[in-house]
Amino acid sequence: MKGWVFTLMIGVFFSCAKSKNDENIKDLILSQLKNTHNTQEWFAPTETALKGLTYEQAIWQDSTANHSIAELVTHITFWNEMNLKSFNDLEVSDKAVKNDKTFQVPTEEEWSITLKRLDSVQTEWETAVEHADLIKIQDWAEEITNMSAHTGYHTGQIVYIRKQKGWWK
Repeated sequence: MKGWVFTLMIGVFFSCAKSKNDENIKDLILSQLKNTHNTQEWFAPTETALKGLTYEQAIWQDSTANHSIAELVTHITFWNEMNLKSFNDLEVSDKAVKNDKTFQVPTEEEWSITLKRLDSVQTEWETAVEHADLIKIQDWAEEITNMSAHTGYHTGQIVYIRKQKGWWK
């Protein structure tokens, strides 16, 4: 009898722990999305990395054909937006796009719109995750965390360029 009760208690404990961990995954994913958007924890989020950047600075490119900050922003925005459409079960018409085509240089007039679009997409991601059910979050957890890592990686490049050029406080 004691063994049966112990086994039942262990089963309930692990079931509750798993349930708690499943619920925490949404908080973890939201935290990562916010960390790459506008909450500074271990590294600069996009909001901080792009703050005060001029258009001339954004389009600066070195002679080795590395991407400009503007190109990095359009690239991040493109993939975050594509993933968001897919997450929201919307038609994704650009599935066959080649990755190198996602690095675009907006015009000076488009630059502020480009920055607002990135901010909007990141905010929409946070809202979508907040409202998604646990099953969807579990299904998408790896994709979303990879996307956040991708955003963080390119944001690090943006900060590096700014530091290299003396455009970072």
